[in-house]
Amino acid sequence: MAEQKTKPTKQNVKEFLESVPDTKKKKDAFTVLDMMKKITKLEPVMWGPSMVGFGSYHYKYASGHEGDTFLIGFSPRKSGLVIYIQPAIRFFSDLVMNLGKFKSSVSCLYIKNIEDIDISVLKQLLIKSFKHMKETYGKRKK
Repeated sequence: MAEQKTKPTKQNVKEFLESVPDTKKKKDAFTVLDMMKKITKLEPVMWGPSMVGFGSYHYKYASGHEGDTFLIGFSPRKSGLVIYIQPAIRFFSDLVMNLGKFKSSVSCLYIKNIEDIDISVLKQLLIKSFKHMKETYGKRKK
């Protein structure tokens, strides 16, 4: 089986975020960092070279593929912030509808500017997603 590419690193989260060249994107990243720290009550960890994650869980698919990843996280990208919230988009669609301007995939929100969204709705999505992930995977053994 192929080795998992995205895994926790020893890279310093604050140093990584300070290296974001765009001042606005850096500020948005620190806003989300603070919000996720308060919600999770966990310290952030770098996963791979560019993702900031909180907590972790082990997954195993029916195909036999398995690995570890974070419960919630984010990444400041050139195009904006990517917020990783596993079930929130499909489970909490009532909140997502009120978020504002964003794009999405199965488990990611793509936010160009944090001013384009309702930050209180994002906070509720993060709270619900983290709670769901903790309840679903928090006690699971590898």
